[in-house]
Amino acid sequence: MANHKSSLKRIRQEEKRKLQNKYYAKTMRNAVRKLRATTDKAEAIALYPSVQQMLDKLAKKNRIHANKAANLKSKLCAHIASLA
Repeated sequence: MANHKSSLKRIRQEEKRKLQNKYYAKTMRNAVRKLRATTDKAEAIALYPSVQQMLDKLAKKNRIHANKAANLKSKLCAHIASLA
């Protein structure tokens, strides 16, 4: 167990950040999964802007790496383009 007040505070902060990161990561994964599971092109096109906005916000706040966000958006665009 930590002995310093600052160490205890750091532990509390890390726990809080860990929970937030888990929430955002899970929400992002579910949104991407839902878009990839879509087989209707019109529905996918309607869903894409909200997923794109989510990825951009997470990258801006350093929750995920900017390149990861760009790669996901690119793959999702390719998926939407491949739908008939």
